[in-house]
Amino acid sequence: MEHVKTYNALELKHKNGDLIIEGPIRTSDLESYAFHEGLVAFRAPAQQQKALIGISKLPEGRIIVARERDQIVGYVTYLYPDPLERWSEGNIENLIELGAIEVIAKYRGGGVGKALLEVSMMDDAMEDYIVITTEYYWHWDLKETKLNVWEYRKVMEKMMQHGGLEYFATDDPEICSHPANCLMARIGKRIKQEDVQRFDSLRFKNRFLY
Repeated sequence: MEHVKTYNALELKHKNGDLIIEGPIRTSDLESYAFHEGLVAFRAPAQQQKALIGISKLPEGRIIVARERDQIVGYVTYLYPDPLERWSEGNIENLIELGAIEVIAKYRGGGVGKALLEVSMMDDAMEDYIVITTEYYWHWDLKETKLNVWEYRKVMEKMMQHGGLEYFATDDPEICSHPANCLMARIGKRIKQEDVQRFDSLRFKNRFLY
């Protein structure tokens, strides 16, 4: 599969400063931008920037960023699912995962996450993909936001809907381990029915139990 990537951008007016939302961005741009020290949800900022640079070098990898001048203050990543997860077992070449989305505290609540997803889907090539995201409550910043798991889940679902992602049921044990966890997905307009069926077979590997 050829992974076509077309750059898009928009300017977002935020009460704490204007931002550029852009991507998929090139590896060279990721290497030249500063990485805000508040981006710590998954690992230390320097390590996370290194991880994003690695993703940008993958054939399917896509990085959309929120940028304040030359500093990255938010991002969303897309890449093939982890080989250790069930979502990679079907070897569906047009299934990619929204692996991470993060925005620094200063710019939360101003539509930055929504804008990252909207810019992601401006690329017509996204209609050739099944895009999934697995939401686990232990990744959520409940302490900083002061939301409970259900309030945060509602916020996440609403934000993901701006990228066209919807709730999908699954029997995946890790997702089923807590009722707040969920699978969301977006089926591109050009996805064939047989690929939808292959995705369904991944969602329910224990279908005989139901």
